[in-house]
Amino acid sequence: MSQGSLRASVVKLPVELAQDDSWRMESVLSKYENQITIFTEYLEEYPNTDELVWILGKQHLLKTEKSKLLSDISARLWFTYRRKFSPIGGTGPSSDAGWGCMLRCGQMMLAQALICRHLGRDWSWEKQKEQPKEYQRILQCFLDRKDCCYSIHQMAQMGVGEGKSIGEWFGPNTVAQVLKKLALFDEWNSLAVYVSMDNTVVIEDIKKMCRVLPLSADTPGDRPPDSLTASNQSKGTSAYCPAWKPLLLIVPLRLGINQINPVYVDAFKECFKMPQSLGALGGKPNNAYYFIGFLGDELIFLDPHTTQTFVDTEENGTVNDQTFHCLQSPQRMNILNLDPSVALEILKENLRMFELVQKHPSHWPPFIPPAKPEVTTTGAEFIDSNEQLEELDLEEDFEILSV
Repeated sequence: MSQGSLRASVVKLPVELAQDDSWRMESVLSKYENQITIFTEYLEEYPNTDELVWILGKQHLLKTEKSKLLSDISARLWFTYRRKFSPIGGTGPSSDAGWGCMLRCGQMMLAQALICRHLGRDWSWEKQKEQPKEYQRILQCFLDRKDCCYSIHQMAQMGVGEGKSIGEWFGPNTVAQVLKKLALFDEWNSLAVYVSMDNTVVIEDIKKMCRVLPLSADTPGDRPPDSLTASNQSKGTSAYCPAWKPLLLIVPLRLGINQINPVYVDAFKECFKMPQSLGALGGKPNNAYYFIGFLGDELIFLDPHTTQTFVDTEENGTVNDQTFHCLQSPQRMNILNLDPSVALEILKENLRMFELVQKHPSHWPPFIPPAKPEVTTTGAEFIDSNEQLEELDLEEDFEILSV
């Protein structure tokens, strides 16, 4: 398939929808919703180069490892627009097409964090291959249902506390704040989500968030482990409480005014080389992507702008995951076309895009680690109440906040 015919097929969709009677719209959507898999064999031309491709801390030699590269990318969970899910809030939209792209990118970033936590960065996915139970449990956290912790329902309704109406587009910092609050109700993963303020990461505040007080004198000490990615999770009713929560660090940045400043390009690319990297959220205004790596001066990203039908758990309790992995060749964007407002999920001392300090700045308000609110309903239900949403309202963007 030529590049020209690819463009023609993509552009044709909205025209055909506009000319179709409403009763035929569903059949037209069904025709196109999985078009992404049609192009599995179509590779956007990559240069014949000896350059390395970096994907979330792993390198691939493009000339000799193209299949390995595609396999690595397809293993990432891919969340896209969906339709036919239950209306958000009972009477809201039943599709997030046109407004939910940044929420889907946030889901992809968080899902990658959970995969690294439970399965490791080297875990690979193969079509129709039985996967570990942890994988299925991770996937179910993101299903489009009210009772799933990180569903589009939960994220959209939690966004109300951020001043976003349901159906309104989110920016990367808003998504970061929403995930920070929802993580308080995720006891299985027990993540500490830290969103930096004013381009500054404070080690002292992170330690306060991650350190868990022991349940008893017999509980091991509260020193953090050598690796923050260690899977120290508390299961069932075990009396053991981990001494250190795994950290998800999100750094909202503005790397320019109207476009990214070229002085940040090399530092931004270095982020994707870090083994702890979870990528970046960004793209263009009202057009979000999940950036996972780079080749030369081009960023590689997963695109959520494909509308697929809602998928639920099957009778055996598993999820058919075929539409949750992108099987096409990765898309690319010149780094200078990136919107300067991005959210990075990284931690490295020698980067100058943000500052890393040991102590909480004296001129800042006191840091209070976020805590789960005292509510009588489950985490999946509490955000249905506007009154309880008000209790979770946060201040302006880029402020250190507490729930």
